[in-house]
Amino acid sequence: MRINATYMDRWQLIRTAQHLASLGTISATAGALKVHRATVLRHIDALEDELGVKLFQRHSRGYVPTEAGEDLKQVASATEDQFGQLFNRLRQRSQPLSGEFTITSLPPLVSAMMPIVKTFQERHPAVQLKYITSDKLFRLEFGEAHVAVRTGPKPDLPENVVIPFAEHRISMYAHADYLSGHGHPTGLNDLAGHRFVSFSELIPRVPIHKWILNHIKEQDIVLKSNDGNVIKQAVLDGMGIGFLFQLEAAQHPQLVELFPPAKEWEVKHWLVTHGDLHRSAKVQAFLEVVRSLDMLL
Repeated sequence: MRINATYMDRWQLIRTAQHLASLGTISATAGALKVHRATVLRHIDALEDELGVKLFQRHSRGYVPTEAGEDLKQVASATEDQFGQLFNRLRQRSQPLSGEFTITSLPPLVSAMMPIVKTFQERHPAVQLKYITSDKLFRLEFGEAHVAVRTGPKPDLPENVVIPFAEHRISMYAHADYLSGHGHPTGLNDLAGHRFVSFSELIPRVPIHKWILNHIKEQDIVLKSNDGNVIKQAVLDGMGIGFLFQLEAAQHPQLVELFPPAKEWEVKHWLVTHGDLHRSAKVQAFLEVVRSLDMLL
């Protein structure tokens, strides 16, 4: 593609005026730009002629920018800074990515995340991946993770960039041994008297939590935990009925899905990055992998 020479020439005139406004003399500007003094003068005259406005007041001690000149200096400086940042990002993309890269999610999402993790590692073998599964909310603003997969309501911290990621359904499961001893409920209205394992802190704004609060009696809950692994293991051990991600429960053939999942049991996941890191080469490379696998909503 051919670049329009007029725009390139005009940018050179603007850069000359920007340097003159900062340095104040023709000699200093010529030295900084590595051009002849006459070139600096020619650039300033050409730019003032094109704009039809005086950019400098000429004094015996040098050049002082007018209000228009000061305005041009500020805009040109900001533009040059943005070009510099762009060139750095493009230069980084041409270099192999390296160093650590930390991803976090809830434990049940491992099977959904591993194709992404595997593809990212194949494309960027010099990057050392750290994939942490935990119920903990890692603090992105303190650099505890580069990308966090958050589950539930859309995160609303203003300093974060939030991207819709995926939706998964939660369903109600029990071990075959539990059903042998306690019977198989015939529907959602046949749950009274059954034993349940549940989350220790139920938040009404979370749809699945709200459903439990409205439909499961407190006296029927035999175990509560803030750890999803504990809930899963309790269901696997036949302690009671519990809610699990379908994709996780499918790995355990001894678990029985009691009913088709209700629409309100569906949960959304979000890719969350801190605003300061979102444009970094590694985060953008990770998002490219997610897009290439068609896993964004």
